[in-house]
Amino acid sequence: MSASDGSGDEVDRIVAAWNTQRPDLDFSPLEVLSRVDRLSRLLDRARRDVFRRSDLETWEWDVLSALRRAGSPFQLSPKQLLQQTLVSSGTMTNRIDRLVGRRLVRREADPDDGRSVLVTLTDDGRVRVDAAITRLVDAEATLLAALPRGDRERLAALLRKLSLSFDA
Repeated sequence: MSASDGSGDEVDRIVAAWNTQRPDLDFSPLEVLSRVDRLSRLLDRARRDVFRRSDLETWEWDVLSALRRAGSPFQLSPKQLLQQTLVSSGTMTNRIDRLVGRRLVRREADPDDGRSVLVTLTDDGRVRVDAAITRLVDAEATLLAALPRGDRERLAALLRKLSLSFDA
């Protein structure tokens, strides 16, 4: 595809214009990362819509899905939740309080350490997060419908490789 024949996307048009203005630069990073940025914004909107239909905020999804992924009995310590959601201790305390108020989680004494608590997904929380993940998988499959499975697998492998390079 090329921007000049009209078959390209907006990034092709932007890069073509920059190439005309600054032919001394290599714009290949923009060809990749500008598309990632645009797709990220599209994905963010789709996810917010999915969570709204499940009556969840994005931050609520983060906490509830961490608990659900933990497996039965669907509980983690606040510290484990911090590690999985990458927020501050104060923020996590506030989030847990709000989720307790909505009856989506409950606090329980840690049987192994009487001074500690565990956060446990309630039945209502589990129903809500299960509905949300079903909607999320469906919505994201729709977003990727233009790519055959093999292309999706190759793209996932390339994005994993790029992501791991940032963790190194």
